[in-house]
Amino acid sequence: MEKKKISLSNRQYIVPFVLITSLFFMWGFARAILDVLNKHFQNTLDISITQSALIQVTTYLGYFLMAIPSGLFINRFGYRRGVVFGLLLFGLGSLLFIPCSAMGTFYAFLAALFVIGCGLTFLETAANPYATELGPKETATSRLNFSQSFNGLGCMFATFGVGQFLFKGDNADGGNVAVPYAIMGALVLVIAVVFSRVSLPEIRHDEEAASDQPTSGTANLRRLFSNRMFLFGLSALLAYEVAEISINSYFINFVTGQGWMGDQSAANVITGALFVFMIGRFIGSWIMRRVAAETMLTICGVGTVVCMALVLLDIEHISLAALIANYLFEAIMFPTIFSLTLNGLGNLTKSASSILMMTPVGGCGFLLMGLIADSTGNFITPFFIPLVGFAIVLAYALKKRSAMK
Repeated sequence: MEKKKISLSNRQYIVPFVLITSLFFMWGFARAILDVLNKHFQNTLDISITQSALIQVTTYLGYFLMAIPSGLFINRFGYRRGVVFGLLLFGLGSLLFIPCSAMGTFYAFLAALFVIGCGLTFLETAANPYATELGPKETATSRLNFSQSFNGLGCMFATFGVGQFLFKGDNADGGNVAVPYAIMGALVLVIAVVFSRVSLPEIRHDEEAASDQPTSGTANLRRLFSNRMFLFGLSALLAYEVAEISINSYFINFVTGQGWMGDQSAANVITGALFVFMIGRFIGSWIMRRVAAETMLTICGVGTVVCMALVLLDIEHISLAALIANYLFEAIMFPTIFSLTLNGLGNLTKSASSILMMTPVGGCGFLLMGLIADSTGNFITPFFIPLVGFAIVLAYALKKRSAMK
């Protein structure tokens, strides 16, 4: 199903769109550092893959616990204040790495990561739906994919820059992890000051404009959970997060555990994979200005399922090539599922966004992958988990595509 090319955003929204898009880079950077931290803490603190998975569990638990509160906050105070509050928490958690490094205990770092996770929840709950609103409805999915492309750029900078710093010459000790976090924390607080002083337009839906009374948050939640397609979209997004975050977190452990390369080389390879991911989002954004999002999601769903099946063949070059190719196909999935699930929800959009932002808790799936790898000594078997996740995404895409016919 083709559609006529329409502009990505409206002229009056250009400045807000640029500012909001810059946030996607920041949380991409923050989330990708976790994929390097796993192996770094295994080296420096002598912990297992399963124990290091608590990094993802703790961070994404912040998403799960703070998603609905952040949605209620944004419903009441607006997108801009939601962004500023998220940036303040993000910056505070990053700077906490300085005393945590002095303490030198794994669980102190987890506390700082939880604060960062809470901050990122506010940012993503505000920025994802806001990006879909800053322009024509017809290009909402394409617009969110474009903004999310800079998320991929942030991921690349994190795995390459921080990976080079922490895995100096494949040295197990590497650099002090507090350094990149301190720099990031200071930068984030500066950005918070900028956002506190700019005016971002609040988007009002027709339903809101016609109503004199604010809609109850609990009433919104009841309406959403009675919407079957919303629940299917929520399930698909959770399945995607299980697959995508687990693969990223497991990547370095996988290629080093297979004996294919050392830590620093693995950090370079995942940077290359994230470059493929970023290019995939830019290309996907361009294609979806002409092709229906449901069709694109279906094609990419098939691609990810095939790639995971090839990884499970356990043939060195084929498995590695398929793993990297998977980044191209999965690139458009989060923003596309997110946008399709929000489509047509009107004044339920902010509440729906907060629920959807609970789905990064799927990153805890890495804990299961780590348990399988540690208990069996087999680094291939855990890939059944992302295979199932991508199969659920494909089922959602097929359902949406059939509903549009």
